Amino acid sequence: MLPKRRNNPLPYAPQKTIGILGSGQLGRMLVIASSQLGFRTHIFSPDATNSPAGDIAHDCTEAGYDDLEALAAFASKIDAVTSEFENVPASAMAFLAKHCLASPGEAALHTAQHRIREKTLARDLGIETPSFWHISNAADLHQAMAELGGDGVLKTCQLGYDGKGQIRLSQHDDLDAGFAALATNDAILEEMVAFRAEASFLIARAADGSIAHFPASLNEHKNGILARSIAPADLPAAVIDAGQNAIQKLAEALDVTGLLALETFVTDDHRLLFNEIAPRPHNSFHWTIEGCANSQFTQLIRAVAGMPLGSTNCYGQWQMDNLLGEDMTRLDTLASTSGLHLHLYGKAEAKPGRKMGHTNRQIKPV
Repeated sequence: MLPKRRNNPLPYAPQKTIGILGSGQLGRMLVIASSQLGFRTHIFSPDATNSPAGDIAHDCTEAGYDDLEALAAFASKIDAVTSEFENVPASAMAFLAKHCLASPGEAALHTAQHRIREKTLARDLGIETPSFWHISNAADLHQAMAELGGDGVLKTCQLGYDGKGQIRLSQHDDLDAGFAALATNDAILEEMVAFRAEASFLIARAADGSIAHFPASLNEHKNGILARSIAPADLPAAVIDAGQNAIQKLAEALDVTGLLALETFVTDDHRLLFNEIAPRPHNSFHWTIEGCANSQFTQLIRAVAGMPLGSTNCYGQWQMDNLLGEDMTRLDTLASTSGLHLHLYGKAEAKPGRKMGHTNRQIKPV
């Protein structure tokens, strides 16, 4: 039985507990931010034990997100809840929202979990979006590629990250084989965009509708994985304004409580094109831990705890570099580099391509 809904936790109240769905590195950094603000944390995840977040949280529940009995027990022990990733079932978030403030909210999760839904929302809000088609079978793909008349990217509509779950296609490729390789009947074909840069935007939004924008990040990817972010991004003011306006429209349309990230393409003629959203902390804003008055993790905890949002003033320009499994041989050098802030996620096994940590450094002073 679900316990009676509690009022929003009071700011600065001791022994209040923030529930976190997910147990990876984002959850870990949320645990740290919660602790800095005086809150306890409780991790809920199918693999909570011996995990980056579970290792340092006050409490853990290891159960599936569809386990209503476990969710009810979890709900009885927390005062607010958030998620470290967008693929938690929206039904689990709706269940917990009956008990306490839940971030980012059911609508944001439902939309961000499906590429057709998020792109349709962006287009409906007047945000420029590359052409896309919903693909259910090989015939759909043939027709869409004919309409496109150029190169495209075929992706799964759900899941898929760091370059996984997608195939680049040209007009000369075997489209039947391409569709079969993706192994899904719920796919999206996206127009291949010629771009000069990839930029991301982040907004924090409280339950009362107040907002705080972070400076934009300029991103570099390698093998489909984010390698480096530099912020504030050196982009024309009109491009920055377009991104900040777009993300605010999206956050308000989805009634987000917490964070919303927006990934975009910047074209040679300085147009900004929608790519995808994520209603959670974003890898390209890890630099905010040292680079802003309040990090993305602190802002999320402030929002779910009912505290006022903090300042996002930026202390100069910053560079964030991801550390993958193959970078772990450089730890001694990194640890002894002056001015470099090293963040490791406590993962036991360093596999190639696996995110093991990141570094932040100031590249331009205030």
